[in-house]
Amino acid sequence: MLMSTKVNRYAHQLIDARASARLLPPLSNGEELLVVDGYDISKRILDASIDRGEVPTGRKLGFTNRTLWSKYGVNRPIESLMWAHIFDSTVRFAEDNRGIQSLEGAVQPRIEPEIVFKLATTPDPDASLNDLADCIEWMAHAFEIVVCPFPDWKFEAADAIAAFGLHGTLIIGEPHVLSTATRRNLGDILANASVSLSCCTEASVTLCGAGFGSDVLDSPLHALWHLHQLLKTQPQFAPLSAGEIITTGTWTDAYPVQRGQTWVTAFSGVALPGLTLSFT
Repeated sequence: MLMSTKVNRYAHQLIDARASARLLPPLSNGEELLVVDGYDISKRILDASIDRGEVPTGRKLGFTNRTLWSKYGVNRPIESLMWAHIFDSTVRFAEDNRGIQSLEGAVQPRIEPEIVFKLATTPDPDASLNDLADCIEWMAHAFEIVVCPFPDWKFEAADAIAAFGLHGTLIIGEPHVLSTATRRNLGDILANASVSLSCCTEASVTLCGAGFGSDVLDSPLHALWHLHQLLKTQPQFAPLSAGEIITTGTWTDAYPVQRGQTWVTAFSGVALPGLTLSFT
């Protein structure tokens, strides 16, 4: 494990790189970092963010899509869920499921289509999958714009965890309050759903990717359950609580985005509207 002085130094390096929108070498280039080191750095960044007046509003999950595990990681594939906090400054809602997003200050931005939950009640420590579903107030479709301070998106798991979980911005579509029947079948509904992701420019419309809810650790609800279990092993962080917004991980690969593009999604198998997001 890292000494506290190194944890502080790495945290400030990442905060400074984010503020100045610049790249820096992966932290793991200098020494082997454990996943626990990444979370120690993440905790320092969380404390510093709160000291600056930012308000945590929930969590983002990453690397929940098993089809992508072999694509990330330099020395070894990243084959497990990670998470990071999201803040009032990084989350917003898209009116009528359409939005405009500036890319100013976004380092190597990519787009990910995801499912978001808002918790109405705090889960019990031993909550089952069905218990967790009963805690959810609403779900929505969202785009997470992920960013990476490491050149060419090359990093190890601990680097990604430390670097704000690669979180940039979360743009959430229309929330849908869950009925009792939907909660009872939520895992299966989302596991059997699919999404398409297309990029539109003045010259063309290109289908870039498609994915299934079952790719996300069997379903986004399962991903939420895995987070709930992981947090029980991390006493330095608060457990899930009522009011939190949780974005559960991408259904497709993360695709690079540029100014002038508009990205569009469409769902099948679940009653959620797609999103349209234009970049400036």
